[in-house]
Amino acid sequence: MQQSAVPELAHTHTRPIHWLATATALAGVVALSSLVQPGSATAAQPAAAGSTAPAPAATTPPGTAGVTFPLSCGTGTTTGTEKTVVATKATGDLDGDGRPETAAVVHCDSAMGTPPDGVYVLTRAADGHTPRVVATLVTPKERLTVTDLAIHAGTVTATLLGYSSDAVPSCCPDVKTPAAWHWNGKAFLRTTPAGVHSV
Repeated sequence: MQQSAVPELAHTHTRPIHWLATATALAGVVALSSLVQPGSATAAQPAAAGSTAPAPAATTPPGTAGVTFPLSCGTGTTTGTEKTVVATKATGDLDGDGRPETAAVVHCDSAMGTPPDGVYVLTRAADGHTPRVVATLVTPKERLTVTDLAIHAGTVTATLLGYSSDAVPSCCPDVKTPAAWHWNGKAFLRTTPAGVHSV
């Protein structure tokens, strides 16, 4: 057997006491790590010292239940929720604050005919719970039926079905217009992605 040119080091021979010390140290590290846990992760930045800013609202989109829409049904007065129908809704972050808004297509509850739609944007109130209307994108006075409501990349899109003249019966809209609304920091701006098409 050939001898190594490097003399053997004393600590390279393990003895039972070395294994016992290693096991004890490892057990101590595991026990300590179970007691010290990192805080829960959040997407929001911590508030600055002395800041009175409210905590961010939940990321659940605002619902439409109990919301008073600026919609007149039958009597010429704002009716709230009793006689209104939410036909469809879409959710997404429209203003880039990380909290979703809701766009809702709403019309009066009518047993006959095709009541015109309104499109409203809802957000949460300052208390973080109560939803409220913050913008009207389409009013029922425009006599439109709204279909294909969606929110993509901060933009509300829909198809507006309307009438070429007052002579066209309300059952049968003959004009189809795609529309989009985007928040510019102060208001929702409406654009028409494509030209007006007859139905």
